[in-house]
Amino acid sequence: MDYTLLIENFAREHAHRGWPRQRLLHECLRSAIRGGTLAAGTRLVATRTLASELGVARNTVLYAYEQLASEGFVTSGKRGTIVAGIAPDDAARRGAEIPQVSLSRRVHDLRPLHNASNRSDAFAPGVPDLEHFPITLWRRMLDRAWRAAGPAQLNYAEAAGEAALREAIADHLRASRGVVCDASQVFITDGSQSSMDLCAQACADAGDTVWIENPGYSGALASFRSATLKIEGIAVDQEGIAPTARDWRERPPRLVYVTPSHQYPIGSVLSLPRRLALIEGARRAGALILEDDYDSEFRHDGAPLSAMQGLAPDAPVIYLGTFSKTMFPALRIAYIVVPKRLSVAMAMLRAQSSLRGRGVEQLALAEFIRSGQFALHLRRMRRLYRQRCDALVAALQTHLGKIAEVHGASSGMHLSLRFRDAALSDVEITRRAMEEGICVNALSRHAIGGRTEWNGLMLGYAQVPAEAMEGLVKRLAAIVHMAAYAANRKA
Repeated sequence: MDYTLLIENFAREHAHRGWPRQRLLHECLRSAIRGGTLAAGTRLVATRTLASELGVARNTVLYAYEQLASEGFVTSGKRGTIVAGIAPDDAARRGAEIPQVSLSRRVHDLRPLHNASNRSDAFAPGVPDLEHFPITLWRRMLDRAWRAAGPAQLNYAEAAGEAALREAIADHLRASRGVVCDASQVFITDGSQSSMDLCAQACADAGDTVWIENPGYSGALASFRSATLKIEGIAVDQEGIAPTARDWRERPPRLVYVTPSHQYPIGSVLSLPRRLALIEGARRAGALILEDDYDSEFRHDGAPLSAMQGLAPDAPVIYLGTFSKTMFPALRIAYIVVPKRLSVAMAMLRAQSSLRGRGVEQLALAEFIRSGQFALHLRRMRRLYRQRCDALVAALQTHLGKIAEVHGASSGMHLSLRFRDAALSDVEITRRAMEEGICVNALSRHAIGGRTEWNGLMLGYAQVPAEAMEGLVKRLAAIVHMAAYAANRKA
């Protein structure tokens, strides 16, 4: 604590009172204690030391300390002069005098994110199996990247990302996802949320319309709200997003956000006719499609589906990918692939707004991809996730098959469970499950525009061992059956 600064500031604020030094010091210390600057339990500086710091007689300090003690603000003993506790209402009254700083209207328009992906509980969505990640191999690649690093890697990185990583990603996407691109179209970001923020800011103006799947991803919704776009929810069924001719006519979009390979949260796959129709509709409307391919590498009933981006020549599609699901979330590396005609403008924008960091990690990731270790890791995780998905589906059909139906088990890291009875409250069931340490996600929480026809649970299974599924589903089923019984009694 800088007592000199504290007292100088207090003296300037109360100079008009004309207090003598003894009174001034006493009032200053009392104000600091009541306001919490000197918290309960704080030991005040020794009287000789404080007198020397302030350039006053020791008696001046003694008087102030004695007055504080007589008022009950401090206690004296072998440990010195200690600040005592004060009544909470004194602190509250002091705080009430301070004007409250308000946030922007944009912030107040945001809604809470109901995303449990930062939890490790059973069925938390979006959490990969981190126990099986080859961390020893990754450390070696990081070590090599650091040994090879020079002054350039310690400086601000390339705004678009390290060239070696952009080339490795472009090669991987052409071979595995059918994406038509070269390295100049690839831009590295700090994660999927960063990618969506960038696209929302770069590709639309405030008030422009963006379509988002309903139910849909809350993170995308947050980005579009922050960019002050007009959000329109488009209903989703078992074939994915289903815009009507009326939607295209009466509320044409500037952006269309979709998760076609494994819809978030229900898990449906956008059919080929709808993919082609969406591309053609966007082309006619002068819109861009944001294709979020967050977990498409994990397909359980065949090869991964080709990306929308490569289905038509020069498709109006920005492709979004991330390594949070295929590698590990803490890596914080994702990417976007923009149409060729937009690559120069995007490079200019990134040069002005990019954080430009983690160059060494990007070089290590480039080696991980080039060496074939990334593809090997994906194959291992596909097998593991398929086993876990099959075990979860079997347990759900056994214990909840009469109450709910499974959707979205063909790919990805999560599936959805849709209740047959609309009277069941997925929000209440989620709350009760959380109390039991089971982290499920309510589908209705992902409603866009206030409501959705989907009522049920979203279950992530990537981090749950197959042998644990039966016991966990039994516990979840007990909660759901109790809720169903209560709903029937009310009816």
